[in-house]
Amino acid sequence: MTDTRALAATALADIALRGMSLREAMERHASRLPDPRDRALLMALLSEGARWWLRFDPVLDRLLAQPLRRKEPAVHALLILGIVQLEILELSDYAAVAATVEATRALKRPRLAGLVNAVLRRWQRERVGLLAALDAAPQTRHAHPPWLAEAITRDWPIHAETVMAADNLEPPLMLRANRRVTTREALLERLHLDGQTATAHPWLTDAIVLPHSGDVTRLSGFASGEFAVQDGAAQVAADLLDPRADQRVLDACAAPGGKACHLLERAALALTALDAEPSRLRRIGENLQRLGLHAELLAGDASAPDTWWDGQPYDRILVDAPCSATGVLRRRPDVRLHRRQSDIPTLAALQQRILLALWPLLKPGGRLVYATCSLLRAENEASVQALLAAAGDARAVPFTLPTGQPAAVGWQILPGDGDLDGMYYAVIEKQ
Repeated sequence: MTDTRALAATALADIALRGMSLREAMERHASRLPDPRDRALLMALLSEGARWWLRFDPVLDRLLAQPLRRKEPAVHALLILGIVQLEILELSDYAAVAATVEATRALKRPRLAGLVNAVLRRWQRERVGLLAALDAAPQTRHAHPPWLAEAITRDWPIHAETVMAADNLEPPLMLRANRRVTTREALLERLHLDGQTATAHPWLTDAIVLPHSGDVTRLSGFASGEFAVQDGAAQVAADLLDPRADQRVLDACAAPGGKACHLLERAALALTALDAEPSRLRRIGENLQRLGLHAELLAGDASAPDTWWDGQPYDRILVDAPCSATGVLRRRPDVRLHRRQSDIPTLAALQQRILLALWPLLKPGGRLVYATCSLLRAENEASVQALLAAAGDARAVPFTLPTGQPAAVGWQILPGDGDLDGMYYAVIEKQ
């Protein structure tokens, strides 16, 4: 039998110390656990371990005579998980300490079992003082890398504490009813009959909210394409793009296809879903097929349309640009471990190249919506302002949303605003 905590420690070391994504780690290791309860525990340990690594990793330097990160990375990760079980998951002492010590033996490190026990027991004795020390700095208080804590404080000084706290809260599960197959009311009724606590979103017309995440493939209507999983902040894109029947639409940087599918659910469009990675187009195709939709799938670099564009202009263009993903840390906690400050100028330059390259493809009178799941101004307003400065026929369209706040250009939903993920939007029309 595979020890779930030992497996989680190995996987968490891959995520935090070797750069593996949470999704990849889960896909690689979950198959070794046939019991769905063990898989659920693995997911909880990996998600919370990645989320809180930057809070509890520094404290191990105070609790260990010699660091274990390099020589024993899995045991180091196991200690993080032991503290996470005590402080975040609030498991019993037995589950958090005794079972974690037993996992040390499952890792074939029996000589370190006593050390693991001693460290976790010492944490329990000294936790009040240790937690106070961690709370003294925003990066360890909220488990954010220092550069990101500083960037959030600089860009959103009034909201910084609220944003970083929201990054560590469990997000709701949000569904998008497929208008081509059902209505939101009918889907809500089916979910209620199945015993689900589901509510209609107050202002997103296709959105349904469930309080907790779970295996959506087990929900009624999944196999028949009645809904897709999509956070409400991402569902805003279809409202802002405002597609009309028979329009020619480009969804640039389209993978995994959620926004493209939503647009096709809204209207019968000639939609091209573009992505630079051919392998990611397969996932878009799978989503389209399950939802009963059709689009042209095209592999190509959005910043180099001369390599793929057929010369026919578009009525609508959605640029869901590659970004830092700093607005979705609550759903992708591993991003905070992998993103670097040096990535931001590179991403901003790419975003500006994409916007400038795609602007000539838009018809006069057409509309381009620029979106990122970032909350950093360098990737958002700055990229849009570069387009407005370069293109004399570009006009930013003012708009407001029921949640979030205006940016210098466009609108910013910060993490937690309206219990949504962080997203930035700008609407630009060609005069």
